[in-house]
Parts: sequence; structure tokens; C-alpha cells
Amino acid sequence: MTVLVARNLVKTFGALRACDGVSLDLHRGEIHAVIGPNGAGKSTLIAQLCGSLAPDSGTVSLLGEDVTGLPVAARARRGLARTFQVSALAMEDTVLANAMLGSLGAQGRPWRFFWPVMRDRALREAAEQALERVGLADHAATRTADLSHGQRRQLEVAIALTMAPKAFVMDEPMAGLGAEGSKTLTGFLDTLRAEAPILLVEHDMDAVFALADRISVLVAGKIIATGTTTEIRANAEVRRAYLGEEA
Repeated sequence: MTVLVARNLVKTFGALRACDGVSLDLHRGEIHAVIGPNGAGKSTLIAQLCGSLAPDSGTVSLLGEDVTGLPVAARARRGLARTFQVSALAMEDTVLANAMLGSLGAQGRPWRFFWPVMRDRALREAAEQALERVGLADHAATRTADLSHGQRRQLEVAIALTMAPKAFVMDEPMAGLGAEGSKTLTGFLDTLRAEAPILLVEHDMDAVFALADRISVLVAGKIIATGTTTEIRANAEVRRAYLGEEA
């Protein structure tokens, strides 16, 4: 089953065509990686998929519903969960508070006072279960600023999990992690695909080749190839444009 579909997305900024007729899809149970050099248009693509940037033309659909005109919160309520390249966590709040309030905001549910929200049993239980799954249960009362970079990545995934997502869009989750942190997160994401498919935008090629069922290569706003890891490694155009010695 196809969960997330982009068709012929176009986005220009003046003379720059940052997204030039991009089409891709994400199937149930898979990890579909998007790779490409800096400036290829990956961030622009993610923004259009998640609703923070409207395409000039083209469509985005989630589980068969056209969501092109919907904002970020509406797409989140329909099950599209995003993690960010640059952490958007509330550093002075606890890990548990971030998991609860991050989920609340993503769902578009209004809240006025902090403590009444923290006493919401259902929200708290969902947050605690998500923290348990990513290995942060023992850090629920920890100030988020005191977490390591890798633990903050885990917290972002926990927030996404509280939304019962139908699909994940992950923007460079390995960024800033050391070798051990990348290995740990790679192992976790490998199990996560069974719950919801992942569109993974990533520069860490070891992680990409370890995880991806399919890879799309974005160069200068265009998808130049889509295929299995074996097919992408063997693609001469991809090697010239991006992989080089990494292949």
C-alpha cells in the first residue's frame, strides 16, 4: 500500500527552481531514503511534504487524501510525523513535558495552562510509553538541555510516536551523532518501519545503505534516479553526481 505520494512538485524562489517536478512515494513497511548534495532541494521537498511550504504546482497525498492545501498541524493530525534537522525541543522543560506538549501541539489541540495539561492521564501515558520505546524512560524528569545530542534525537522520535503516525518524515536524524549514536539510532529505525514507513533524508551514507529499501537521488531540484541500494550504487549518473567514492 502507498502511504505518502508527491506528484510533480515544483517550487521556485526567483530564478532558482529548488524543486523541479519531483515525484516520489512511500510504501507501507519501507524506508525510502532521499539523498543528494547540499543545495539539491531536500529541505524544500520536506517542507512541501509536511505543509510548511506550499508548492507552486503539484500535489501531496497521504493515504489517498489530497493534503496539498493543508497546514502542518492538519497533516500531523492525519498521521504525518516529522523530526527535524535542527532540534525544536523546549530545552528548559523536562523530557516528559516535551513528549507531552510536543504531541499536543502537533495534534493542534489548544492548551492554556501548563499544569492541567501535565495532569492529562491519557497524554501522560502515551508520552511515557513512547519514552520507554526509545530508551528514555529513566530520563523523564531530566531537563532536556541536560540530554546528550543523541538523546535529544531519541526524544524527537518519541514525540512523533505519541501521534500514532501513519508515516514518518525524518530530516537528517543522524546529524551530529557520533559513530555509536548513529549505530544505535540506525538499529531503532530499522525496527520502526514495521509500525510506520519512513521517508529518510540523510547524509550518513552508512545509515542510508544499511536502512533503505529504496533510494531517490535529488540533484539540482530533480530526482535523477530511484532504486534499490544495489541499483543506486551501480548507477553511473548517480556516482558522477553525488556518490563518488562513497559508492
